[in-house]
Amino acid sequence: QAQPALVARERSGHTAVVDENLLYVWGGYMSVADEEVFLPNDEIWVYDLERGVWEVFHMTGDVPPSMSGTCGCSLNGHMYIFGGCDDNGQTNQIYCVDLTDGKYMWRKIMHKLGSAPSPRDKLSCWVYNGRIIYFGGYGHKLLTDIDSRNRSFIVDEASWVEDVFWGWNNEVHIFDPMESSWNEPQIQGRAPAPRAAHSSATIGCKGYICGGRVMETRTSDTHCLDFESWTWSEIIPVSPIPMGRSWHTLTAVSDSTLFLFGGLSVDCKPMSDGWLLDVDTKNWREVEHPYRDKLWHTACPGKDSDVIVFGGSCDYILLVDTGHCNDALVFQMQPYPLFSNFTKRLTSQYLIELCEHLNEK
Repeated sequence: QAQPALVARERSGHTAVVDENLLYVWGGYMSVADEEVFLPNDEIWVYDLERGVWEVFHMTGDVPPSMSGTCGCSLNGHMYIFGGCDDNGQTNQIYCVDLTDGKYMWRKIMHKLGSAPSPRDKLSCWVYNGRIIYFGGYGHKLLTDIDSRNRSFIVDEASWVEDVFWGWNNEVHIFDPMESSWNEPQIQGRAPAPRAAHSSATIGCKGYICGGRVMETRTSDTHCLDFESWTWSEIIPVSPIPMGRSWHTLTAVSDSTLFLFGGLSVDCKPMSDGWLLDVDTKNWREVEHPYRDKLWHTACPGKDSDVIVFGGSCDYILLVDTGHCNDALVFQMQPYPLFSNFTKRLTSQYLIELCEHLNEK
């Protein structure tokens, strides 16, 4: 009797990166009965994008706690994770694992220079020039560490214990893996409002963020941070814009185009819409696609401008939380060569409108 195909468990709030045509998935949580259950912290799921096959590997070393909302990225064949929320709340630890040696051994990084950011989750990051640049998130600080003058931390009035306050931040922190150092650059320009559960993407020497939760609202504003001058600027669209949202994704698909997908709307509805933003013309354009609602999923750039989406939830997590997903979706941003058929195992149709848009440029 044929064994059922191995497939990664459904999950939300996980970490995923693509490296050398392999999708790596770690952590997150799922629902069992009415309980939120973290996925195992000592396993990593690997999806071969060419063959459409999953494998799972045991992880050793300084294994991080099981978490959701951690911030993951790929740099020089390693996956780095920072922050996140475990059973004890938000954390500010950073870990890395070599994805290339087949050992999958975690290493907890003890920084040698600078100060680590305060504990936080639902933050984002960019990778530039061999360094990881973190932005925003929700977490806690001691009252003595909150500078009320610069408004880089907005206190969540509903969450505090004695002299510890929770809230949203708009801080920028740089981690240099070669030096094991943290630093905060001197930022110019008007910074975005403090936020969490936003999305980010990198094009060239610029990092973009879009939307997220800012106190009691969800936004769709888009900001750009220049990594050479460390200057913020806001992108003011010349077109209709996507509805405000959090728990969505933003992925670079060309030298001037970002793809936004899914999320949770201002009125707590899961969303399935997809949009392209041309950062040069400042024009948003909605695109058709065959996929359903997604929030707190991951989206990774693949080859040929593909966007690889995995997991997420199709329900509002805080209310019903039963609809976690374990499907891997491919949004095609360019037509494939005729001999490539691997997407037929993953998608129901070509995204003709996306293709046409990128062919126009």
